Amino acid sequence: MKLSRELKFGALTILTLTAFIWGVNFLKGKDIFNRQRTFYAVYDNVTGLMTANSVTINGLSVGQVSSMQFHPSKPGKVVVELSMFNDVKIPKNSIARIFSSDLLGTRGIQIVIGDAPEDAVSGDTLISQMQTSLQDEVNDLVQPIMRKAETMMSSVDSVLTMMNQVFNKNTRDNLINTIESLRNTLMSLESATQSVDTLMVSQKQRLAHIIGNVESISANLKQNNDNLSRVIKNAADISDTIARAKLGTTLATLNNSVNGLSTIVGKIESGKGSLGLLVNDDKMYHELEQASMQLNQLIEDMKLHPERYVHFSVFGRSNRKNAYQPPTDSSLKINKPKK
Repeated sequence: MKLSRELKFGALTILTLTAFIWGVNFLKGKDIFNRQRTFYAVYDNVTGLMTANSVTINGLSVGQVSSMQFHPSKPGKVVVELSMFNDVKIPKNSIARIFSSDLLGTRGIQIVIGDAPEDAVSGDTLISQMQTSLQDEVNDLVQPIMRKAETMMSSVDSVLTMMNQVFNKNTRDNLINTIESLRNTLMSLESATQSVDTLMVSQKQRLAHIIGNVESISANLKQNNDNLSRVIKNAADISDTIARAKLGTTLATLNNSVNGLSTIVGKIESGKGSLGLLVNDDKMYHELEQASMQLNQLIEDMKLHPERYVHFSVFGRSNRKNAYQPPTDSSLKINKPKK
């Protein structure tokens, strides 16, 4: 049977279209000759995810992303269609997690197998989850550091401004002068240290003698420890005796006596009483001095001429004989008091 020309052309066209469709789907990762399952997942953000990105289970590719479109009833939500060309069982509570498949930021979907007893069938919507990318994690780590660095830079700038205000020309000059004074002080201290070292070297022998004397004194103290103990005990006994001697009563009595003596001296100084008149009245003093002189003259005259005062006579006493005569300076020596 001979085929017509038109039939041959139609068959060739059908074969060409079939090969074209199969090739396009093959390039997209679809095998139109194998049975496929379709699952869905809804995400808030699908940044980095593209059509034909792989879908894996435990690292093994089991499908690919077929399409992405906005949710018809939930604005802002993105519905991702997953084409599965593997017959692996997927429980209903499995998770479709978007993850970074490499360091360049390429995204894929990882199916995390759940533990539900019932398996998901084609057309079911899986639980969606978004795994942060490496760049996002780095950004999450770097952002706080950047904020702290900005705060620190602001603080450093404020500190530098304050330091610039504090360390003005006068402050710098004062600081330089202070450092110079400190250097001079250290030089003086070094010189003094050298002088002390020189003195220690030159007086080494004398210091040795002094230390020897100190050791000798300490040895003597050690040898006379018993004597020192007895001295301290005696001092303690004396202090106890003084404490038992009613020193307070004695001092009170002495104070009363001193007060009485002060009263007497006050009266004498004020001229009260005989002694006060004697001390303060010059006339009485001179009269007493004159009376004392006359008494002394009388006693001297009685020593030189006793017969004038004591006379024994049978015939009576003659008034002309041995009449009283004032003593002369040669016969009478009066011991005048020294002024």
